[in-house]
Amino acid sequence: MSAQRLGSIESGGTKFVCLVGSSPDRIEAEIRFPTGEPGPTLARAIAFFQETAAATGPLDAIGIASFGPLELRPGHAKFGHLAATPKPGWSGVDVAGPVAAALGVPVGIDTDVNGAALGEGRWGAARGLDTYAYLTVGTGIGGGAVIGGKVVSGLVHTEMGHLAVPRIAGDDFPGSCPFHGDCWEGLAGGEAMGARWGTPAEELTGETLREALQLEAAYLAAGLRNIVYTTAPQRIVIGGGVAELPGLFPLLRAELAAALAGYPGLPEHAAEEFVVPARLGRLAGPAGGLVLAAGAASAARQRPWSDPGPSGGTEV
Repeated sequence: MSAQRLGSIESGGTKFVCLVGSSPDRIEAEIRFPTGEPGPTLARAIAFFQETAAATGPLDAIGIASFGPLELRPGHAKFGHLAATPKPGWSGVDVAGPVAAALGVPVGIDTDVNGAALGEGRWGAARGLDTYAYLTVGTGIGGGAVIGGKVVSGLVHTEMGHLAVPRIAGDDFPGSCPFHGDCWEGLAGGEAMGARWGTPAEELTGETLREALQLEAAYLAAGLRNIVYTTAPQRIVIGGGVAELPGLFPLLRAELAAALAGYPGLPEHAAEEFVVPARLGRLAGPAGGLVLAAGAASAARQRPWSDPGPSGGTEV
């Protein structure tokens, strides 16, 4: 992979991050700009890669880690398009097609959360593992599962933030999810924390912070219990702004142990390295884009004829 020159796009709801490199510590060029209207935003990303290639040489492939929901079924007419997204003006937009057409290189695409999962698997906190879960707890909650070295997807990519979790006794907060109210995201995402406590999560202090952390740990553990039992991860990696709150992880590990209640009784589930913070920080998504780009380049080499069109899915 180090011999390849790869491009990565983290297509976020608020900003685009575009870079050229081969790993998080080998980045040749990078640009960040706000996510605006689809046409101009994608054009700016394409121009960055065209200018970089003209200055320093051609790229082998591009990987896109995008906000969703995305159509990722191979062969589907809308592959690489956004579905009904809350981001104004972006529903139905073809994210991958214009990049492939303009740059003439293989393009890989997946969700931003799955991209971050791949990045953490290649270079971060899940390095060396082939079955793990990645969770981001920011404004909302998103999760990706890597099983046997491959990101899980089917009719749609995973939407872990909308898992149902049991209410904690005495909690009458209605939840902030516009679809389900009190799903996992609706009860434990950053937006829910801000609404519940009347101030943004990162601004909580003192006794309020202590109470908020205890409740957050309990709700996160309830969701992680579902993930432990359904995906059998070797490790759970958690990123996002809420995950950076001081003191959260020790509470979360204790709450998860209580939620598992001794079943199936594996010592690994109680180990400190089972639930860990993400290691790549702001580069997790862009690093995932590099993994997707490498996968697209590899897939293109295996095709009997040259096809720079977009592809999805890859391995750690």
